[in-house]
Amino acid sequence: MTMPDAGATSLEPPRPGDDLLKRAQDGDDSAFEQLVEREQDRVYGLAYRMTRSEADAAEIVQETFLSAYQHLKTFRGQAAFGSWVHRIAANNALMRLRHRQVVEKTEGELSEPGFTAIGHLRRTPQQWERPADEQALDAELGTAIQGAIDRLPQVYREVFLLKDVEGLSYEQIAEITKDSVPAIKSRLHRARLSLREDIDRFYSEK
Repeated sequence: MTMPDAGATSLEPPRPGDDLLKRAQDGDDSAFEQLVEREQDRVYGLAYRMTRSEADAAEIVQETFLSAYQHLKTFRGQAAFGSWVHRIAANNALMRLRHRQVVEKTEGELSEPGFTAIGHLRRTPQQWERPADEQALDAELGTAIQGAIDRLPQVYREVFLLKDVEGLSYEQIAEITKDSVPAIKSRLHRARLSLREDIDRFYSEK
């Protein structure tokens, strides 16, 4: 796997956690363990959103931090440690998804409820005293959106998740997917159009 960071040391002011990172790079395993504890939930969240599998997400977390540990001394700090491992995790998840294309899915792989994407589409926080019919409509909409995301072709779905859910830049996504920025923008545009059409269809049927 190509590691995301290969540049020169940044001249920017030290970021929070830089001292912890330096200690880890100097061989302090307890410092690395603290870095793992700080970032593992975020890494797991990304892996689960991309793979929709708790087992795969757990393995990706292990693979990600093992890879980070093995390449720790070559990490030069152009990005925050958290951003670095986040991109490693995205890369690992993407490789797992692409491998899954040639492997028949086992029964029950999608039996667990999917991650609710509606919370990442900038909807307003739920109010406590909203009518039951409105809450039911929100639940239906959330299910409809998740279904629309699941139906996206994988090349569109992965770009949508990395950009609109995880907030990665086009350049970061290009580095992970090995595709050009124009190609990524085109796929994201088509993914958004498809999702918008599904949401419009949902409301038109109500």
